Amino acid sequence: MSKPELEFHRPAGPWTAPAGAVPGVAQRVLAEDASGAHSTMLVRWEPGTDTSAQGVTRHDFWEEVYILQGDLHDLTLDETFPQGSYACRPPGMPHGPWTTAAGVTMLVFTYPADQRTSGPADQRTSGPAGLTAGRPDSRTA
Repeated sequence: MSKPELEFHRPAGPWTAPAGAVPGVAQRVLAEDASGAHSTMLVRWEPGTDTSAQGVTRHDFWEEVYILQGDLHDLTLDETFPQGSYACRPPGMPHGPWTTAAGVTMLVFTYPADQRTSGPADQRTSGPAGLTAGRPDSRTA
């Protein structure tokens, strides 16, 4: 399925709290296909957001994340990723949990695994505390 054709415009969609996300997480869908399997969104975390309670995340789709503003601290790796950092996660890749002291805004792309990729089925359907919560199969983020 394809996303809609959209020329340059200022996104006006609402910022919403993804179902199951920790407090302080909001997303704005920029484009998605009818199934929601292919999505592009902005995700922002308020200062002090902490996803420790959700633990390490894995899901059954691809996810690409680019940090537009702020930074994100990975508690497993004990590493902070600043503005300009990028991640490309195949299905099944463990990541998180995360914190942000000052807040963060990210550009996030999700799309389904294809037949050439293999990864474990979603063992935990939460996204990295809101990063993938826009996906229909990950509403528990």
